[in-house]
Amino acid sequence: MADDQHLPSNASTPYESVDEHEIKKNITEADELKREGNESFRASRWNEALVSYRTALSRLPGRKPQPPSPESSQDDTSDRGGARSASSTREERPEPVNIPSELEAECAKARAVLNANIGACLVKLSDYSGAVESCTQSLLDDPHYIKALQRRASSNEHIDTWSSLTQAQEDYKSLLELLPPTSPQVAQTKRSLQLLEPRQQAAQKKEMAEMTGKLKNLGNSILGNFGLSTDNFKFEPNGQGGYSMNFAR
Repeated sequence: MADDQHLPSNASTPYESVDEHEIKKNITEADELKREGNESFRASRWNEALVSYRTALSRLPGRKPQPPSPESSQDDTSDRGGARSASSTREERPEPVNIPSELEAECAKARAVLNANIGACLVKLSDYSGAVESCTQSLLDDPHYIKALQRRASSNEHIDTWSSLTQAQEDYKSLLELLPPTSPQVAQTKRSLQLLEPRQQAAQKKEMAEMTGKLKNLGNSILGNFGLSTDNFKFEPNGQGGYSMNFAR
């Protein structure tokens, strides 16, 4: 069920366009829209709930951009042209106004819940990639948000790729650290983590085999011009922890 106890996409109202009074007004409007979304969600009207939650989210100021770390600043001055250009674009954005910390905390809490609720709707609509993205946005505002972690882990399980299953593992591990020891969800989370491990390993082997097959086909397409194939090159252990390549006709 969508969440209601807290009152998260970056299409929200920019900080620089609102004053403190307007922010409070927007928070109230967002809360009203969230309640409408909750009613639609309880009635299984997923699309209507989704519209309400997204509209509520658009009423709120966006998340403050994080200042670049010294390491990233140094990286941006390196010879990586593409990364430098992207960083410059971010730095040219208008600076957000200073919002009182209590208001910022309230906005962050509201964005976290709304993004998690959007994720809940997308799960119902079988848009698991969208649910992962929304829950990730939620966790940017509240990294310890249990429901967002649970929904992201479950959605990543449905996506069922090596990377998504690995992310699900990490989320289940985080949940075990955050859940109270007496919570009934601990046992369920441990079981989900236990069942996930062989699936993650199988997905890894499958994707590695597919990648190897594609690379082999690419190699054969090139070597074929010289009457050769990848089968002419054999890799054997060299006894020192590595491999030696031998050519054979």
